[in-house]
Amino acid sequence: MTALKRLTGRASALRALGALALAGLLAASATATAPPAGAAPESRAPREFVALDRVDPTILQEMRYTTEHNFVGERVDGYRQPVCILTRPAAEALHRAQVKLLARGYTLKVYDCYRPQRAVDHFVRWAKDLDDERMKREFYPLVDKSRLFADGYIAEKSGHSRGSTVDVTVVRLPAAPTRPYVPGEPLVECFRPQGERFPDNSLDMGTGFDCFDTLSHTDDPRVQGAQRANRDLLRNALAEQGFVNLPEEWWHFTFKPEPFPSAFFDFPVARRSVAGH
Repeated sequence: MTALKRLTGRASALRALGALALAGLLAASATATAPPAGAAPESRAPREFVALDRVDPTILQEMRYTTEHNFVGERVDGYRQPVCILTRPAAEALHRAQVKLLARGYTLKVYDCYRPQRAVDHFVRWAKDLDDERMKREFYPLVDKSRLFADGYIAEKSGHSRGSTVDVTVVRLPAAPTRPYVPGEPLVECFRPQGERFPDNSLDMGTGFDCFDTLSHTDDPRVQGAQRANRDLLRNALAEQGFVNLPEEWWHFTFKPEPFPSAFFDFPVARRSVAGH
């Protein structure tokens, strides 16, 4: 009996050791595959945000920062899909402007809408890299890159990150497609005549979008004739619906009052950010 008890005790001890070893292996495996402590899921938009095409699918979208055709020369951080996201009041105001423009044979086209803070940070890093001037000839041909902050073209915060600011233009219907940009193609100054600069189906506003030049100032006196009429058409159509133009950029408008006047969001530009809103 004594020998049997010893064998039984030894077997129990071995089983206990085996269970402890297995538990240790499982714990180690869980630690190896678990996310870091404190890791948070990707942020999503507040419920007040919506994809513009859920409100008005007729507004054209040419989301430049999801492409390489912008002043940085590459897809900008945070732009995962070419979708315009705005606060619902701003989107609904654009819809009201669109209804009136459609009746006159025009349509709105957006270049940029909500912009995550990580994209603004990308702009700041790019602006500080004075050696990267691959897109200078088109977007800032007459501006020394070292002056981008001082001249107000780049800043560490953007009203776009509050969700009620949009970069927008007007296109005559029927809208001809804009040809794709080919990375590395010869660049042309953004203030050249419309037939010479990069083709855009927008009405002639005197400069291209994101042209870092004083000619982009909405009321620059050098802009006259059809170009002046086109800028006024855009500004008046949006002003009627509560949008305020930034005087330095004919394309830049902010809906007032902003639902988030002091917030700067950083959720990515993607449909999943507003899915189900």
